[in-house]
Amino acid sequence: MNRCLHLLIAIATVCTFVLICSGGLVTSKSAGMSVPDWPTTYGYNMFLFPISRWTGGILYEHTHRLLASAVGLLTLLLTACVLVVERRRWVRIMAILACVSVIFQGILGGLRVTLNANLMGIFHGTVAQSFLSLLGILAVVTSASFLSGEYTSFCIFKELKWVAMIVTGVIFTQLMVAASMRHAHTELSIPDFPTAYGRWWPPLDSVSIAQINDLRALQGQAATSATQIALQMVHRALATLTFAGVVAFAWLARYTYPINRWGKVWVLLVAIQIGLGMWTIWSNKAADVATAHVSVGALAFFLGVQLTFRLFCAHDSSP
Repeated sequence: MNRCLHLLIAIATVCTFVLICSGGLVTSKSAGMSVPDWPTTYGYNMFLFPISRWTGGILYEHTHRLLASAVGLLTLLLTACVLVVERRRWVRIMAILACVSVIFQGILGGLRVTLNANLMGIFHGTVAQSFLSLLGILAVVTSASFLSGEYTSFCIFKELKWVAMIVTGVIFTQLMVAASMRHAHTELSIPDFPTAYGRWWPPLDSVSIAQINDLRALQGQAATSATQIALQMVHRALATLTFAGVVAFAWLARYTYPINRWGKVWVLLVAIQIGLGMWTIWSNKAADVATAHVSVGALAFFLGVQLTFRLFCAHDSSP
């Protein structure tokens, strides 16, 4: 039964990642308001909406809602199963928290539509990342390797867990900044890289912002603001800090098996993520590239949470 429970949670975790990718595509395509009502879809029961009308932005938004419903049902099912078969109280609490989170996440998504509020979109995207990581931990603690003690038994450099936690915190901060940028719907507030409007630090005074917006208007782009430009510079700085952090983690973990392998994967993920961030700018925020950027960011945070959890659970098995 425990193996079936673990498999169910693993499936829910994968489906949640697919859902995040779908949400990223909805935002990248500016399709969030393609379906203006909720929980119905143009007055139809969500599950009875005619397939013939799944076109354009409606396709992306409606598919996202159906995927969200599937994840919600999977979470309700896994929570019920955990409460029935799991004896560890803290695991039961985690399952209940996952259930509450997915309901809250669904409500946030609905409010994003009914209120047409970008702020709700920021919270919606951020909670999704946290929910994915919570399911990942649930999958771990119901696995055979965790139950046998193999998952937590290895020689550990004791300060490594704090490094993992700090770097993961930086990544989460980066995700919040990124969500604030994406849900502002101002396209690329800084259109060039590695410079910003031809400088290493862009002008933020009111006259310069007015000139920038005049140029953007001629190009058919939405107006931006000093806040959004500053956020993009913070995003770039945090990307540099994140990469330095994961490299430091990988170096410190080089003798800590099996963490050393995952440290290298973490560096690779963040390197790919930075490359996708550059490509997003150079491609003028192409939807597929921007969505890939969101997806790899989710994986980098997910892995950081997994590594932090494993290191905090570990006990030294050295002689």
